[in-house]
Order: sequence, then structure tokens, then C-alpha cells
Amino acid sequence: MKVPWLDAQQMTFPDIEQALENPDGLLAAGGDLSVERLLLAYRSGIFPWYSDDQPILWWSPAPRGVLYPHDLKISRSLAKVLNRQTFSVHVNRDFPAVIKACSEARSYADATWITTEMQAAYIRLHEHGYAHSIECYQGDKLAGGLYGLGLGNLFFGESMFHVVTDASKVAFAYLTRLMLSFDCPMIDCQLDNSHLQTLGVCEIPRQDFRAVIEKHAQPSYQIDWTQVPSPLPAW
Repeated sequence: MKVPWLDAQQMTFPDIEQALENPDGLLAAGGDLSVERLLLAYRSGIFPWYSDDQPILWWSPAPRGVLYPHDLKISRSLAKVLNRQTFSVHVNRDFPAVIKACSEARSYADATWITTEMQAAYIRLHEHGYAHSIECYQGDKLAGGLYGLGLGNLFFGESMFHVVTDASKVAFAYLTRLMLSFDCPMIDCQLDNSHLQTLGVCEIPRQDFRAVIEKHAQPSYQIDWTQVPSPLPAW
């Protein structure tokens, strides 16, 4: 198995159709996690995913896990939590705390891929206005949340966590409602799984995914995240 190696000066990626089928979506290795390279990657349908003992690996899996915001599924139990206003939900209140919490080992997910290097890279993206967090609080306690990139009027989800039951689902529901308000056609969830399926996430072909991001991940569609209220209006 061989994949193209990117050096620090090579600010390009192979076409995503060249990604391997096994392992699914592996496209390239090497390069760096600069803001410029990461923005190019996401706008091309590519994301980094690797462990501490590996080089930087770049992926574009097919099919792709996405949520069409109108298809969000809210279970009866989640609806009760939302209606009770169990959490106050904020945007970008403490991005570093969210990514750190997502990186910590927990019983329901293996998040070891969020290395110290990755955390620093996404904090830089946040400082440049591209990476954002949705956070659930009980009082001053961070109970759960998620983070990802906002490019154009799309959101590219990266990871979520909870320390209080349903907090990550609440964050996801609020994110979806927020993105609907900006006419977002699709939220990228990268890979589908049984947990995400309960929220309405489905799989689409790589070419369908590419068509959406080539149009909607561009500056002409850019959401002004500085104008998003925090806390978000109650459900």
C-alpha cells in the first residue's frame, strides 16, 4: 500500500477520487497542520486523522456520513431534555476546553486521534475564525459539546463529548437548528455510525458530497460567526 507523501512546500492534495478503498478513504500522508493546508483540505473534502505514532494521514472516505439539517431526528427522550432547558447552550465560549474534553478517553469513544498537535492546530483555526464549538453548561460546568469547522454555510463536524447524559445530543440539535437558520444544506459527519444514525445521519456518495462543498464551502457563502448569539436562544 502506497499513498502520496506531502512535503511542507506542497500545498496541494491528490484528487479525492484517488483515495484508497482499503483502508477506506486514505488519500495522502505527510505535510503539516497549518491553517492554510487545513482549509484547503476541508474545502476539498479531506480531513486529517492519525495517531501519535503515525505521520499525518489525510482521508476522504466514501460513502460520506452527513446530516441534511431538515432530517434531524429528535427522540421523545431528547425532546423532553430540550423542552426542560436542562442546559444553557453557548457558542465559542471555551473552545480549548471543548477540544481538550473531546481528546480525553471515555467509555463510549476512542478519541486518541486528537493529539496535542491536532488540538493546537484546531485552536489556531479557532483563533482565525474558522473552528467553532457548541457547548452545553449546567451552571458554570461544561457538561458536553462538539467542535468543527464552519466554512461557507457548511459545518464540518469533528468530535463531540458529554459528561452529563444527553449533553452532546443537545449540542448537536442546537448546531443543526443554528445551521438551518443559515440555509445550510449539509453538515459533514465524516463517518456514519449507529449513534449518529439515531440523529438522522446518512451516507452519500463521494461525488454528491463533493458537489455540495465545491459550491457551499466558499467565502461567498460565509457565515459571520461573530454575530451568532451566545447563549443560543432556548429550544
